[in-house]
Amino acid sequence: MPTKNESKGKGKDASERPDRGKPALPKAHVATVAIVVSDRTKATDWYTRVLGLDLVESMEHWVAVGRKGKGGLLHLCQMTEFEPNFPLEPGNSGVTLRVPGADFTAACGQLKANGVEFIEGPKKESWGWYATVRDPDGNELFLMPDL
Repeated sequence: MPTKNESKGKGKDASERPDRGKPALPKAHVATVAIVVSDRTKATDWYTRVLGLDLVESMEHWVAVGRKGKGGLLHLCQMTEFEPNFPLEPGNSGVTLRVPGADFTAACGQLKANGVEFIEGPKKESWGWYATVRDPDGNELFLMPDL
């Protein structure tokens, strides 16, 4: 069984490490995640006016919302421009948005009062708070308190 130092690559002769002589890989970061929408203009309005995100980029097909200067944007992708019968992808999008503020339940209440449809929560679990919301195209997004 390797010791703590050996499991981190310490304590081994450099010739035994498989990465010896290889350049370090570039460390990419998540820039955008596509959310398929039926109408980019209506989706932009909902994500900015109702959900409260910023319009960060807008260039014809390319529309991205999120937080200016925070990275991790949502690309509101209207695929019907390219494929008229392209289906929407309603349901769990796998996207989690972090909600700022000290009181997550109050923040969720503000979003609900602004027209955001909550399908679950806010709810407290052993691992923390969360809520699930749905956009007008049926895409489900998870909300969690900002850390």
